[in-house]
Amino acid sequence: MSNVNGTVDGVSANSAIAIDITEDQHHDVDELPVDICEETSSISHICSRWNLWQMLDSVLPTGGFAHSYGLEAAVQAQIVPNPEALEAFAVNTLENTGSLLLPFVYRGNRFPNIEDWIKIDQILHATLTNGVARKASISQGSALLRVASTVFVEIPELKHMRECARKRGIVHVHHASVFGIICGLLGFDSFTTQQAYLFMTLRDLLSAATRLNLIGPLESASIQHRIFKVADRILKRHMNHSIEEANQTAPLLDTVQGCHDYLFSRLFRS
Repeated sequence: MSNVNGTVDGVSANSAIAIDITEDQHHDVDELPVDICEETSSISHICSRWNLWQMLDSVLPTGGFAHSYGLEAAVQAQIVPNPEALEAFAVNTLENTGSLLLPFVYRGNRFPNIEDWIKIDQILHATLTNGVARKASISQGSALLRVASTVFVEIPELKHMRECARKRGIVHVHHASVFGIICGLLGFDSFTTQQAYLFMTLRDLLSAATRLNLIGPLESASIQHRIFKVADRILKRHMNHSIEEANQTAPLLDTVQGCHDYLFSRLFRS
């Protein structure tokens, strides 16, 4: 975040990044920053922020927009008939995500290794009793791991994880645990990782509401802004919990999402 003094997350904006200029790059030297700093820690910190923004970018082809978190079924069942009901649905979805999935995101972030990943992936698979949510989690997790192993080639563990997922039938590749591990390997702290997971959940849910024509793009942005304060309280309430504390707080939403496969016509996969 930038402030009036020109700082970015504690890193001075006047501290420029060391830039290698090769002969085949046609850049005007006069356009380069005046002050050039060679502090490796600053460069790593800034690169980490770029990686975070890329992970949250909706352009990243992880398949998140193919899922509505049960919203499509809730709309057809008249549980969410208007924007006011949508806002309540979004808050309940975030609450359920925080209580049920954040513990797995946190564990993956704290212990980003294959052995622990296999263990928590199996536990999460048993925890998700909703068949629709389970399939959606595996689909999104597999897509995220495929993209991450292709994009972040500097992290060999991601390639090893994908190879393990291909060879071992016991690895389901659920989204929450994969997201936590990838963020851990990228160097994100646990708070940032859990906050990012809730942000993505809200982003994808409101995107689904827009495509279902329940709200427009501007109203979606307004709802998202209003929910941020509530989302922050949800994050603080459920962050840093162990996987043994994972629990379901919205059984009705879970039941509605489970009915998605029975819809006569549907736009989303879940």
